Amino acid sequence: MIRALRPEDLDQVMQIWLDANLEAHCFLPESYWCDHMEEVRAVLPAAQVFVYQDWEGLQGFAGLTGDYLAGLFVRRAARSRGIGRALLERAKEGRESLTLHVYRENSPAVRFYQREGFAIRAAEREENTGREEYHMEWRRGGQHLPPRRGEP
Repeated sequence: MIRALRPEDLDQVMQIWLDANLEAHCFLPESYWCDHMEEVRAVLPAAQVFVYQDWEGLQGFAGLTGDYLAGLFVRRAARSRGIGRALLERAKEGRESLTLHVYRENSPAVRFYQREGFAIRAAEREENTGREEYHMEWRRGGQHLPPRRGEP
């Protein structure tokens, strides 16, 4: 079941966020994610956040700010069960487009978003880490724009 974030979910959501970031971004120091936890915890309630809950508990979540997908995270043990896709489909509901940023080095996520209809629009250096990240975009009906600067 996908539902809106509740205040009592915040600790579990933050643990999913931390674990998934540490797993997916081994190219960044663990301290980077730990140093940003309180900042993320503070902004999550202001975002539109959907959680995926099943009989085992919270398995993942997606956070949006307008038409920007700020993050999509699924517990490792719950991956490859369609949870990420279900959360992404919920995020797409009622929208004509979505954008996101993903580190180039996070190739499983890049491939996932491409399978789900996102296209790379630009490759840029993320200022906090100096790592290259892709700006990706999805448009309803597959109305893709031509590639933009830095697209591979």
